[in-house]
Amino acid sequence: MPSTEAQRAEGVHPLVDALAERIRQQWALLPELAPLAVDPALEAITGSLDGEHLFIRNELRQCRGLRKLHLETARLGAGLQILHCVFFPDPRYDLPVFGADIVAGRGGVSAAIVDLSPVRGDLPEGIDAALEGRERHTYEGERELPPWGSIFSRHVRFVRPANPQEEEWFIEEVACFLQILGEAIRGTEPQSSQHPNTIKRWAGQLHYCKQQKQNDKTRRVLEKAFNPEWADRYIEELLFDDPAPL
Repeated sequence: MPSTEAQRAEGVHPLVDALAERIRQQWALLPELAPLAVDPALEAITGSLDGEHLFIRNELRQCRGLRKLHLETARLGAGLQILHCVFFPDPRYDLPVFGADIVAGRGGVSAAIVDLSPVRGDLPEGIDAALEGRERHTYEGERELPPWGSIFSRHVRFVRPANPQEEEWFIEEVACFLQILGEAIRGTEPQSSQHPNTIKRWAGQLHYCKQQKQNDKTRRVLEKAFNPEWADRYIEELLFDDPAPL
């Protein structure tokens, strides 16, 4: 694997690769991890945007308590790199949505966000307490949430890492969020599909996906690189697919 210095020299930001690898390490520890089928046309995607080559890779898994684990990594030319990761819970389990995103370029990381987002009012008490008790770092660049960001928890971190030390902090914070989620998965039993709380969590996850789809930046990039119909399919079927009817 190229050194961090070599990656930076080639225009590859090391935070994207490092975080993707840490996420893979963390999901390998989850119970009953299994592959999740992905349309081959959506697994490895190539396109062109403003004359630059665009490549997108999607990895999907499932496990006990989570209906879908999705890791997307993308690169545009020799500059822009994106990591997008969401773990969607099975609504029968009282679990939050895990999400992490990075946007990086030659000028550094412009955005890095991680959260465990509730899908039924507040976070489960054990998860909320664990997040409250974790170590928190102070970054030079704290960012404001977008207008549709009401779906996030009070523990969300949305920052602009300013140096390698802050980048390492962010990787460790993501790992901490995933460790807390993993412990919750192992300690949570499912409820029936028609339990009132299951129905509320299903509706909450539907709302989460609806809010995420309001991110016009993602849609505009996909429409420009491909076409509006393809962008709609990618967002609706892969990025933020609604939970299956109960």
